[in-house]
Amino acid sequence: MLNTFVTAAEDGATHNPILPATYDIIWSAVCFVIVLVVFWKVVLPKLYVMLDERGAAIEGNIAKADEAQRKAEAALEEYTAQLADARAEAGRIREGARDDGKKIVTEAKDQATEEASRITTSAHAQIEAERQSALVSLRSEVGSLALGLASNVIGESLNDDKKATAVVDRFLEDLEASEKTTAGNK
Repeated sequence: MLNTFVTAAEDGATHNPILPATYDIIWSAVCFVIVLVVFWKVVLPKLYVMLDERGAAIEGNIAKADEAQRKAEAALEEYTAQLADARAEAGRIREGARDDGKKIVTEAKDQATEEASRITTSAHAQIEAERQSALVSLRSEVGSLALGLASNVIGESLNDDKKATAVVDRFLEDLEASEKTTAGNK
């Protein structure tokens, strides 16, 4: 390049050192056109094909992502619906359990009342039986005591059982009647 400047200085002002020689411009233009044609015919179509493939792949991935998002939203809606159904079912089960609990408590109270009534009835029957037994025992003892006292007062033996039993029964009936009238006056 230094030679170019030196030769240009010797030629004088006829040749501009900044501009290349005409043959350089022509050969450079031919090379540029060849590279441009190769680039235009070979490289650009391959580049467009590659870009189209990438664009299609990206669009496919976007479509897949949109589909996955729709599926996820549908699954979320289904999950939300199932959750609401499960909560409603749990509420129904709780209400059913409360109702069953109330029924069980009511049945237990009824059974306890029936059992208490049965026990009370049984106890009253037993008390009445014991009262009757005590009354019979008391009558016989009071009768024998009364007969013994009457025998001592009268001075003769009261051996006639029918007569003695009748006297004792009449005495006890009078005694019961007097107790009832005394209890009725109170």
